[in-house]
Amino acid sequence: MRKIIFMGAIGCGKTTLCQAIQEEELRYHKTQAVSFYPDMIDTPGEFILHRQYYNALNVTAADARVIGLVQSVIEQEQIFSPGFASIFGKTVIGIVSKADLAKTQEEIERIKVHLLTAGAKKIYVLSSFDRLGIAELVSDLEEME
Repeated sequence: MRKIIFMGAIGCGKTTLCQAIQEEELRYHKTQAVSFYPDMIDTPGEFILHRQYYNALNVTAADARVIGLVQSVIEQEQIFSPGFASIFGKTVIGIVSKADLAKTQEEIERIKVHLLTAGAKKIYVLSSFDRLGIAELVSDLEEME
């Protein structure tokens, strides 16, 4: 699998997604610092919510080949600024997380638009709890080798 860095707001599901990909028990764990896995990098949500940490994201992303912008369906506001992905110069994908919590398809579509506006080239709709979309994401990352 190609190394991916997950970026997103606090509580959007980055750590849970890492657990789901590794087929671990899903348990909440607040990420306080960057966590490195063999094929993944999990970043604290504070890095995306405070512009002064963008340099830390950029430096940490140097070890990744794919940028994964993660936004959950329960986040109403635009998390990533338009064109955010352009600072990385790498393949950027968007991940709509917590799809199992969407009340309507429109909630999912709204987040897709946010991620596309940020510069994501492909969007994945995932639920770590239902395992929705996890196999497709892993398969696509393996094909990017």
